[in-house]
Amino acid sequence: MRTATVRTPTAPATAPVAGIHGVLARPMYPTKAKAKYGARGIEMAALDSTVQRYCGACHNPQRAARSGNLSLRGYSLDSAVSQLSVSEKMIRKLRTEMMPPPGSRRPGGDTLQALVETLEQTIDAIPVNPGTRVFQRLNRPEYQRVVRDLLALEIDPGDWLPLDTKSANFDNISDAQAMSPTLLDGYLNAASAVSRMAVGDRTAAAGQSNYRISPFVSQHPWDYVEGTPYGTRGGMVVTHTFPADGLYQIRVNVGGGVGRPVEDVDVSIDGERVSLLHYDRGVARNSESADLPLGADYLLTEPIPVKGGQRKVSVAFLRKAEGPYEDLIRPHDWSRASSGTGAAGTTEPAFLMEFLIMGPSKVTGLSDSPSRKAIFTCNPKTAAAQRPCAESILSRLATRAYRRPLNANDRKALMTFYDRGAAAGGDNAFEEGVRLGLQALLVSPHFIFRIEREPANTVAGKDYRIDDIELASRLSFFLWSTVPDDRLLTLARQKQLSVPAVYNAEVKRMLADKRAEALSTRFAAQWLRLQDLEKVHPDAFLFPDYDQQLADAMETETEMFFEDLVRKDRSVLTAFTSDSTFVNERLAKHYGISNVVGTHFRKVAYADDHRRGVLGQGSVLVQTSLGNRTSPVLRGKWVMEVLLGTPPPPPPPNVPDLEQTAGGKEGKPLTTRERMEMHRENPSCMSCHNFIDPIGLALDNFDVTGKLRYRENGALLDTRGKLYDGTPLTTPSDLTTALLKRPVPLMRNFTENLMAYALGRRAEDYDQPTIRSIERSAAKQQYKMSAFVMGVVNSKAFHSKRAEPVSADASHN
Repeated sequence: MRTATVRTPTAPATAPVAGIHGVLARPMYPTKAKAKYGARGIEMAALDSTVQRYCGACHNPQRAARSGNLSLRGYSLDSAVSQLSVSEKMIRKLRTEMMPPPGSRRPGGDTLQALVETLEQTIDAIPVNPGTRVFQRLNRPEYQRVVRDLLALEIDPGDWLPLDTKSANFDNISDAQAMSPTLLDGYLNAASAVSRMAVGDRTAAAGQSNYRISPFVSQHPWDYVEGTPYGTRGGMVVTHTFPADGLYQIRVNVGGGVGRPVEDVDVSIDGERVSLLHYDRGVARNSESADLPLGADYLLTEPIPVKGGQRKVSVAFLRKAEGPYEDLIRPHDWSRASSGTGAAGTTEPAFLMEFLIMGPSKVTGLSDSPSRKAIFTCNPKTAAAQRPCAESILSRLATRAYRRPLNANDRKALMTFYDRGAAAGGDNAFEEGVRLGLQALLVSPHFIFRIEREPANTVAGKDYRIDDIELASRLSFFLWSTVPDDRLLTLARQKQLSVPAVYNAEVKRMLADKRAEALSTRFAAQWLRLQDLEKVHPDAFLFPDYDQQLADAMETETEMFFEDLVRKDRSVLTAFTSDSTFVNERLAKHYGISNVVGTHFRKVAYADDHRRGVLGQGSVLVQTSLGNRTSPVLRGKWVMEVLLGTPPPPPPPNVPDLEQTAGGKEGKPLTTRERMEMHRENPSCMSCHNFIDPIGLALDNFDVTGKLRYRENGALLDTRGKLYDGTPLTTPSDLTTALLKRPVPLMRNFTENLMAYALGRRAEDYDQPTIRSIERSAAKQQYKMSAFVMGVVNSKAFHSKRAEPVSADASHN
């Protein structure tokens, strides 16, 4: 078949559709040209022949099981819309140039480019479907942020709520947010606990809260923990809620310290020392305590008077010396790296295991705290003034919590609970009534669920605009992961938010607000799968300098790096090309960057050109490793899946992993590359590994902990390979350059993830025209971050929904 290009005099043009939905470029074809020619003037019949000749040989009914369960037998561009799912799979593979696969015949000239452009133009000409979604509910991070905004209270929702289900990378996908009895019980318990933490409890009984430190946290003699007093080392700092003014005791459980001098333990509250305890191993043990961790001694403070509310409590060892620390047994950054040996006579310094806060005893009252100030905005002097004051308090809080103006039923329901609490509150009737009303607010469906109601007389299958109140919530949870502020709600109530000029100005204001850090700590962290970092704990014997502080620094680096993209409105391509990053002293030392001192993070240039963008950051390199070795397969899969949006198929059954092919000749350990080559001898594995392995090998000069290396098992690393399109790869720089030759799939995949997170639903095939439009518009703006955000928030999918058909069962109710 000839693939010569035939030009048509009239090239496809685009007509923008403007308005609050943004600019959605739709191809407009002359009728005759559309019937006969595709993009770049190539005849449609010739493009159909290309599909059958170069794609149909593998993608047919006989070989579908081995080719992604995709058959293209009889596929025609005339059916691109009716076979939308197939067409979108073709577009994705053609844009990344993964098809035809390595070693296969490919048509000459620009035929493949014409094919993919024609597919896109054909599909993008159809009317936009905004899609729909079921209701969303507050997940853990959103619950935490909303409580902080409403009540000035820091909480850990994990104390009551189970883990959120992730789908399409994110924890806010509506149809994955199933409601269960366990979850409902968690919200009930959370509402009760949070209301008491916020208001305080004059009748609080003595109890205890236990705070354990992770065994992966280093407590080396020179490790300062952020938030503890200067001049200390090790230990931990927590935010603790003291229920009332009274006396409290703190019990500190410690271990280690064999052969070391007496240690002093500093106990501070809000930065002020409240106790100094002396520790000498074996001397402080209380033989009557059977609940201590193995090998622990405990120290107990005297009763300490503390005012109620949330306070920072720190426990740390005094740092008594400067200069080198001599430890011939464990001469590493992580002092507990080999603690599992249990060797007697080691010189390990003392370390904190846990501490308990016990109390209160002798309750004296409730002091003002930030949360009480956020709640009690009026102070009734008479009994008659109490109920109106309470109604004012609960109405104000509920308006923001429910994200809409209240109606009479809302107020009546809240005041019903206030009356119950006041009746049972005795001398504290007013505060107990407010507390019970707050508890009811926090468990209300209007608070937990984000329900978008269809307008009356909506026709099934037709599109409709969500109202300004619902739009305000969508916008706020997308950019801030919390409820709208007063300004946004006021504009929505006045029906001004949907005015394009006002709306776009509000988006810019919100992006400049500090709460927009949610785009880095929530969106980017989940897109880049930073949560997987905590699943990998490099072997302490092989990598003794890796500890929890280093892991935390890596996560902070990536979040600050992305936040910088948002704040400075940089090109998203900078995420791949940047020659600078954010580090503290600990991380800078790990990367080999000099002249960085202190625990605070700052922007610095990389020491050399080995690291660039996110592919040089430890958060990515560690999460794609195993505990005892690197994994080019995991790293290659991560790039294909997270960055390109083209995940490889799952491996066939009964294929041995690399650990089962690790034996070398004459007992010589094999390198990762040698194990991979043996693994790939299986024909069923080779087709996928031809894509995955070269990408992962290009990153193999970074070890399990993300540190640069040149040897493995004493042998020089061989990271040479060829990308699926034939591009030679050896270094991370080669990989970055190769990826940036095709920025379109990178940026479309980024757009797809951003859109899914913003909408709270998976991006479907019918969303791809919108995604392509946003990417094209962003390209004209050098792919600036704001271009993607504005494209998403101005899309029809963000402002509209398609009414779902009513089921037969529902129509009879």
